[in-house]
Amino acid sequence: MPFGLKNAGATYQKLVNKAFKHMIGRNMEVYIDDMLVKSHDKDSHIQDLQECFNVIRQLGMKLNPSKCTFGAQGGKFLGYLISRRGIEINPEKIKAIQDMNPPTTKKEVHKLTGRMAALSRFLSRGAERGLPFFKTLRKMDGFSWNEECQEAFDNLKEYLSKPSLLTKPRAGEKLCIYLSASEEAVSAVLVRTEGK
Repeated sequence: MPFGLKNAGATYQKLVNKAFKHMIGRNMEVYIDDMLVKSHDKDSHIQDLQECFNVIRQLGMKLNPSKCTFGAQGGKFLGYLISRRGIEINPEKIKAIQDMNPPTTKKEVHKLTGRMAALSRFLSRGAERGLPFFKTLRKMDGFSWNEECQEAFDNLKEYLSKPSLLTKPRAGEKLCIYLSASEEAVSAVLVRTEGK
């Protein structure tokens, strides 16, 4: 497909979703041209790769060997770290926030909230944590970084020093859903407790 067409990404995504529909979610994840074949063990990994290669061959698609990694225990995928343990925040994204100085302009607050949005699935009560920053952005009379903003900024950095891990629930396992609602924000998290 030619580069530069506005709908090229969406069209290609539709193609790979259709081509790999029997694998997506089971032993493969696909996002545009990023593909991940996932397996429980080495033996099934060979079979899963073979299944993927068969589809690629049938469609006449080609892989770039320099961009392929096979048999990895984990790695980066779509900006996250994927491993047997689960999905983790890329430490570079944490460092980007940890290394930030307190914002001095609305543009810098936008940068902070954008970085928070990229990590939202890992931030417990993320909407509530970001509320002071969004209030600052709503002010029409210029920029004001107050104590509430600084406290929220410091709390965010502290929270990110112990990042969360996203894991897949096991069949039959008990899960807890925690809800937090106020007049200004709503958050929810589905939790499983390891070892219990």
